[in-house]
This record gives sequence, C-alpha cells and structure tokens, in this order.
Amino acid sequence: MPALSPTMTMGNIGTWQKKVGDAIAPGDVLVEIETDKAQMDFECQEEGFIAKILADSGSKEVQINQPIAILVENKEDIEKFADFTAADAGGAGAAPAAEKQEEAPKAEAPKAETPKAADSTNAAPSRSDAERIFASPLARKIANEKNVDLAELTGTGPNGRIVKADVESYTPAAKAAPAAKAAAPAAAAPAAAAYTDIPVSNMRRIIAQRLSESKQTVPHYYVTVECEMDKVLKLREVLNKSSEDKYKLSVNDFIVKASALALKDVPEANSSWMNDTIRQYHTSDICVATSTPAGLITPIVANAESKGLATISNQVKDLVTRARANKLAPQEYQGGTFTISNMGMFGVKHFTAIINPPQSCILAVGATEKRLVPGEDGEASALTTALSTVPSALSS
Repeated sequence: MPALSPTMTMGNIGTWQKKVGDAIAPGDVLVEIETDKAQMDFECQEEGFIAKILADSGSKEVQINQPIAILVENKEDIEKFADFTAADAGGAGAAPAAEKQEEAPKAEAPKAETPKAADSTNAAPSRSDAERIFASPLARKIANEKNVDLAELTGTGPNGRIVKADVESYTPAAKAAPAAKAAAPAAAAPAAAAYTDIPVSNMRRIIAQRLSESKQTVPHYYVTVECEMDKVLKLREVLNKSSEDKYKLSVNDFIVKASALALKDVPEANSSWMNDTIRQYHTSDICVATSTPAGLITPIVANAESKGLATISNQVKDLVTRARANKLAPQEYQGGTFTISNMGMFGVKHFTAIINPPQSCILAVGATEKRLVPGEDGEASALTTALSTVPSALSS
C-alpha cells in the first residue's frame, strides 16, 4: 500500500484495473486507492505482469507498506505465486491475522464445558415429579413429538392419567396462544428498521478525526462582518455579459480574489503556527471547501492574488468537477494557506467554520440577500462572513 499523502497511515482498495496475468507498463493505472484525502488512481512505475492480488477490491484499512499485489518480470513466473499470501510476504497486518487464527481455538476452549448446561436440563424431571403429572409412556412420547406441554392437559384416563387420546385431541387453538406470545417481539421490528447504518469512508473518518482535533486543541475566535454586495453584483453582471461565454463569474469567485488580496495586506492571516515559529506564506493559496460523495475536500487555487477573476472562476469550476469525480492530483488539494467555506448557495445566512490546521484562518460565507439598511433606498444586497482565526498566529 503506497503512502499517497504525508498524513496517510492506511488506505482502502477501490477497484483493480488489472487482473492476474495482465501485462503492465509504466503509467498504467493499477488500482483505485482511497486515501485520507481523496480517491486516487495508482499508476504503475515498472514493466511486468500481475502475478497475484493480495488485497481484493473493497479491502478496508490496509496499512501503508502492506503488500497489495505481486509483480513479476516474466510471465512464466506467475504460476509460482498461485498460493502466495500477504502473510508469506511478511507485510504489515499479516502477523495480527496469524495471531487471530491462533487465538481462535483458544476462544472455543470454554465452549467445551457447555455440557454443564445439561445438568440444568436434568432438573426438569424432578420438577415434573413435583407437579405430579401422570401420563402414559405413549402419551409422553407423542407430547414430546408435538411439543405439547402436559401441564396444560386434563387427563381422561384412570385417576386423571393423561393418555394418548388426550394428547391427540389437543386443539390448535390452544396451541396458538404460545405462538401469539412469540409473535409479540415482532412489534419491535419497525423500530429496528427505522435507521440505516451507512459505511464511513476512510476519507470521511479522517476528516471527522482532524476537525474534532482542531476544535479541541486549536483555540478559535470569530470575527463577523456584514458585507454590502450591490456593487459586486452589478460588476459581476457587466463582466458576465461581456464574457462571450468564456467564463461565468460567481459571487464566490470575487470572494476568492478579495481574500487573496487581503492576505497580502494582512500577512499574519496567511500563516501557520509552528510552535517555535510563525510561518508566513508569500503567496495566497486559497482552498475552496467542496462537498463530494466521499466527504469534504479543499482543492486549492494557487497564487490566487496574481490571477484574474476569469482564470479563478474557470479554475474553481474545473477543480470542483474533478474533486467530485476523484480525479484531483495530490498537489491540487494538499496544502493551501487559507480556506473559504461558502454555504450561501444552500440559503444559509450565517455560520462558523472549523479551522483546517495548520492554517490560521477559515472564512465562512453566507447567502446574499436583501436587507434593510439606513440610506436613500432603505435596502441593500448583503451577506455575512465569519472569520475563524487562531489567536496565537494573529495576536501580534
């Protein structure tokens, strides 16, 4: 399992693009691998043949450096690995698997003592004797075969003895009562079916872990500003009309550009807390939070301060499209110096976001709406932004 990101410790196997016996060449896509950041195509760097696949499609939490396949130079060597396993390769995770196999018989050992339970069943006859249930041997045999409780019968034989005819005349109606009791637990079925367990992807689990750690270990403070957007909306309309369909600007494109320029004026916000030092970045690499089926990812508009609105707009659309198709290269989503999370398209007016370490800031952007403001017109288009920041990096 290759380490496809600096923070990756394990990965999930997606779909193998090659099968045993296939020839491979440098640049061929071998397998889809889900990392802690995204799902990526892993390309082969050598020539040869697939001799054995050790981690099947769908394998979860495969540790890095654990063998997932065997490659050979000569096709004739493929059959030599027919019975080869990950344990034979000494890969990570092989030893724990062996330990589990060794422990399995130990786990079964206590079960060997279960005959003690038979002692409790031997007590049943004494209970029956105490209740003085008199029945003929044939009646008892038939009752056992039909699962009839002799205690529920009234004997018609001599001295109230239960005979064959009493057991055979036991009506189904009397038998239905226990069935009704057994059916009672079925009422709980709708409650059990009222939820669905959705498997959590490796990427989503890592995101949850890191955001939890960020909120718990990184002190956040928040600055909220209301921004009037009428001039921006008018400029956007003019530029889009003159674009000749080469681009279509969104409000978020203006926010990306404005943030990039603001970071040049306030370099403290374009920094990372490194414990012993504060690292200030010379370029504004803006991360745009994007929702994908696998989880949240933040593709990067690098050097946004030096790019025009049209370039930013087209690049963001391309990054978002490829992010949702799991087609981003690592350098397109790893790193960044500042993050923007815009939920305005969902009608969200105001929210705060969790900082993405080691960055020092994340900007939460709400929806643009008409608001009452003092002035001649009495209303204006405005949106609310909330900046989450790290005091240690911006306290100077």
